[in-house]
Amino acid sequence: MKLLSVAIPCYNSEGYMAKCIESLLVGGEDVEILVVDDGSKDRTAEIADEYAAKYPTIVKAIHKPNGGHGSAVNAGLENATGLFFKVVDSDDWVKEIAYRKILSTLADLAGGDTQLDLLISNFVYNKVGEKRHKVMRYNTMFPVEELFSWKDIKRTPKGHYLLMHSVIFRTKLLKQCGLKLPEHTFYVDNIYVFNPLPFVKTMYYLDVNFYYYYIGREDQSVNQKIMLSRIDQQIRVNKLMIDYYVENIGMIKSQPERYRYMFNYLEIITAISSVLLITEDTTENLAKRKDLLNYIKDKNYWLYVRIRYSIEGTYIYLPGKGGRKITLAGYKLLQKIFHFN
Repeated sequence: MKLLSVAIPCYNSEGYMAKCIESLLVGGEDVEILVVDDGSKDRTAEIADEYAAKYPTIVKAIHKPNGGHGSAVNAGLENATGLFFKVVDSDDWVKEIAYRKILSTLADLAGGDTQLDLLISNFVYNKVGEKRHKVMRYNTMFPVEELFSWKDIKRTPKGHYLLMHSVIFRTKLLKQCGLKLPEHTFYVDNIYVFNPLPFVKTMYYLDVNFYYYYIGREDQSVNQKIMLSRIDQQIRVNKLMIDYYVENIGMIKSQPERYRYMFNYLEIITAISSVLLITEDTTENLAKRKDLLNYIKDKNYWLYVRIRYSIEGTYIYLPGKGGRKITLAGYKLLQKIFHFN
């Protein structure tokens, strides 16, 4: 059995997928690299097959009709045989020194008495045009290099949440919790991280810069103009997360630290949706913003109250055109400080 399965969702990725695959080949026979060609129209399928032929014991090429990023992740998980599972997007890559430490740590923990559910590491925003790249670290949240549970979490600062880039799950946990991402939908990364959390009991944090997240392609889903054009998909993901949270509230509440963390996560995703909807101050977008808040209210009134009237919510959901201007001004200031899109 492989130690780690890595799924690489690929769609028209011929120009950059080789860098991603090459960075992962360093893991050798401990790693299973699943290159998922999601109905590409360029040479992606051919490149995937070339790597599979050259490294038959490490690389597997999976070809499927186009279904979107979530569908490709689903296919990777279905075919994964490793003890642990990681997703690396085809335009990103991993750092060798950190990669070797992660594999060594996973091997040590796999042989221990306590089963590891989730390994966390840092990721780096590799943004075009920036001389200094921002590192997302979690050392103020989690104990470093020790097995811990939810009750050991130091603090959960607002807006500082786990992303797909920072997590490696136990493969069986993802399969047993029934994780299945929606097809033909962007921004499902949040569901990928959010939904397994009620099933996670044990975690381990390595303070190493492992994942390099490339930001700079004009067609990238995190480009703000692209996000605005796909706002309905952002809202769909937001609502699916609300549904899941409400449906599993009893299980989530059983561990107070997890409850607080998952609420914070849902709160920031909802804030992002709300702010995006007012960047273009149209009647249609304002109606969608009101609909999102009403959706939460109908699902769970107390959840709505917590999101709408928290300290952060007070500034995010300011009424009137003047209020929306203040919200956007704050959002743009944070963009300059933290360099996100």
